[in-house]
Amino acid sequence: MKRDMDLVRKLVFAIEEYPNGFAPDKLEVEGYTEEQIGYHLSLMLEAGLINGSDITHMGCTSPQAMASSLTWAGHEFADAARSDTLWNQAKKTVKEKVGSVSIAILTEYLQTLAKSALGI
Repeated sequence: MKRDMDLVRKLVFAIEEYPNGFAPDKLEVEGYTEEQIGYHLSLMLEAGLINGSDITHMGCTSPQAMASSLTWAGHEFADAARSDTLWNQAKKTVKEKVGSVSIAILTEYLQTLAKSALGI
């Protein structure tokens, strides 16, 4: 399964929406399967975007995780990726120039775009 940064972004925003700081027991994102969501939560746990637990077991067809909350890095990514305009600009540039980048580089690039938009 390929990493889908749009799904990562949607999951970060879905977790962020919950007012008490904890993620819901089950995250659903329209257009994505439970397996895709679990796999991406596993990647996000590994990348340090979320706190949570690896819930992979022998019957799983892919790695799975359950989110408990966003980390500082997850909130930083959410803030960097919040603007649809900047998000789409970053995705387009990355795709045209290099194809794909790490979460750290994508976040840094989004922050650079935001600084430019602010005249910083």
